[in-house]
Amino acid sequence: MEQDEGILAARRGYLSSDFRFFNLQDTQEIKFEPHFHDFYKIVLFISGNVTYFIEGTGYKLKPGDMLLINQYAIHKPVIDSTVPYKRMILWFQPGFLQKYNETACDLLTCFEWARQHKCNLLRLPLLLQQKMQYLFAQLHDTCQDKDFGDEVLRISLLLQVLVHLNRAATEIPTGAALADREYDEMICRVLAYIDANITEDLAIEKLASRFFLSKYYLMRKFKYYTGYSIHRYVLQKRLLAANQLLRAGQPVMAACLDSGFRDYANFTRAFKKMYGCSPKKYHS
Repeated sequence: MEQDEGILAARRGYLSSDFRFFNLQDTQEIKFEPHFHDFYKIVLFISGNVTYFIEGTGYKLKPGDMLLINQYAIHKPVIDSTVPYKRMILWFQPGFLQKYNETACDLLTCFEWARQHKCNLLRLPLLLQQKMQYLFAQLHDTCQDKDFGDEVLRISLLLQVLVHLNRAATEIPTGAALADREYDEMICRVLAYIDANITEDLAIEKLASRFFLSKYYLMRKFKYYTGYSIHRYVLQKRLLAANQLLRAGQPVMAACLDSGFRDYANFTRAFKKMYGCSPKKYHS
């Protein structure tokens, strides 16, 4: 079940099963490109010298830290290759949890908490850190074997991880992680504006004028905190929006316009490049 995260990331977050587990270690220089997934991701950081950027905010990680990465959130780690980068990762489809959710027990609550508080890092108390490391170690062991009931055991371990993370998200103050958070308030405001106005004119000149910034200052800061140029970031967000609209059953032309594209040919070309098929084929 273990594969190289960099190879998988390049496949635009491809996940064919309900969930997957990875136990990874990098000991050579690897530059991860900004990427996203159409599923949810949990990272247990073991060791290394890593700053993990998620939607424009960088988190300087400490051993035992947990990262909650939402569906479609753009992210990338920046690693010091002189120190081995060790982590355990869980990927899972949101629909997979529906049969386990109850009215008072939505297992995606911790991800909504992360989105609302703009804080993707959970820095757990020592006893809970040890508990999570034990559960992840058990997941690793079950992924190596093919014994009776292993799949059931893996699911039960994943559910335990999510229950503990949801409890922690509601109990641990966000300030516990803020000391090691790197961000720029202005860039956060720009990102929020883009997300809220995806159908508007989001040209660099327009954004710089709106936020009273030099165009070149904005471009440089934006690239540093997101890994993207503004043009590429806006394009990715519009394609993600179109993807969700098409999944919801919206007609292709309406999805094109409602995600901010003004030229259907450009939309089709960009969509096919990103998803490997035309929006019409994807919609059907």
